Amino acid sequence: MITPRNAAEVRQLVSPGTYYAITRGMELHIVASQRIDWPPPYKIATEKYSPQVRLSADHRTLVGYVAGQPFPLLDPNDPDIATKIMWNANFKPVATDDFDLRYFECQVAPFNPGGTQKQLEFTAIGHLAGYFDIGRTEVEPLPADPDFKTTGIWWRAAAYPTIAPADDRGSGGMRYRYWDPNRGDDAWAFLSGTRRVRRVNEAILSASPGLSTWDPDHSGGFNAKPQEYDYKFLGEREMLACVHARNSPAHPCPTDGEATSCPDDWELRHLYIVQVTPRPGATSEILQSKTIVYIDGEAWLNPYIDSYDRSGQLWKTQIYLSTYRDRPVPDAQIAVYPYKREFGIASSSIDVQSGLVTTCYLPGPDTTERECWYINMGAVDKDFFTTEAMTKAGH
Repeated sequence: MITPRNAAEVRQLVSPGTYYAITRGMELHIVASQRIDWPPPYKIATEKYSPQVRLSADHRTLVGYVAGQPFPLLDPNDPDIATKIMWNANFKPVATDDFDLRYFECQVAPFNPGGTQKQLEFTAIGHLAGYFDIGRTEVEPLPADPDFKTTGIWWRAAAYPTIAPADDRGSGGMRYRYWDPNRGDDAWAFLSGTRRVRRVNEAILSASPGLSTWDPDHSGGFNAKPQEYDYKFLGEREMLACVHARNSPAHPCPTDGEATSCPDDWELRHLYIVQVTPRPGATSEILQSKTIVYIDGEAWLNPYIDSYDRSGQLWKTQIYLSTYRDRPVPDAQIAVYPYKREFGIASSSIDVQSGLVTTCYLPGPDTTERECWYINMGAVDKDFFTTEAMTKAGH
């Protein structure tokens, strides 16, 4: 068990931001490492299509990509390894077709080691959903939605309607990502106060709204448009990560004032480490000067990410806990799979400069929805990702 008292034992095995969280009460239970296999359809698609994939001449997109992992064979001496790693992370095996997480909750609180929770804000949202137009492996249409040829939309994501707090009830947000490297993301927000939809400037997707320390570019991992960044390979190491979490739903951490989720099982994993910097001229309004992205070499998830402000100081860290099962929660009756897959269970966004933490529970510990995660089940289609649907749900 790793606690603040013996945190120095793992200082070199986690990111600097994660170490900061441990010193403030987030405990880790260290267990033996276990293997993670890809879902069979994803594995088959990788074997079938990866030999034809290559980087474009300007390294800003993929040529010949259909489905599966673009670059399953990585050479650390390849000058393009960092870019290939990041493209692999963009087509991770977790959810390739669609997903719908129902009734998740987020809270904002400061670290309070050994004390009680000092919650500053609580948010509950009905759906966090996504739909992928390309790279599909399990749900028709396969391997791409015909709509892609017309719209060029790579994926769609939405979070709505807000259930709590009451004064924000009905609000929501939506985002489209395009395959064209020169076309930025489209984003919209429906605000309950005005009952209107407004467009959101892509530049502020790296900023956090209100008290929350989350920003859309770090939801579920490093989520910014990949063609707007440059990448540098920093190496690969055995480091700690939580990918076989014991608790689902996740538990608030009793030793840091319930700021994060702990204790849970962490194990040594083989991680790739990539430095991400905004491409000159492409994203001048991005608030982060650089981001250090840690990527699990089997699951292709981010166990944690550290971001630095424009002065070069550590600013935020995001920590992601996941579990590897055939169902998201033990009592699921519908969301049950013939093979194991990864499910996110909790994530914390920590502002190391202020000490504020926003932790989201996926699903919320007290939700009555006992399926929670619907991954590659056709639970949502493109009709969910329209401003009309978001507005209707908000009313």
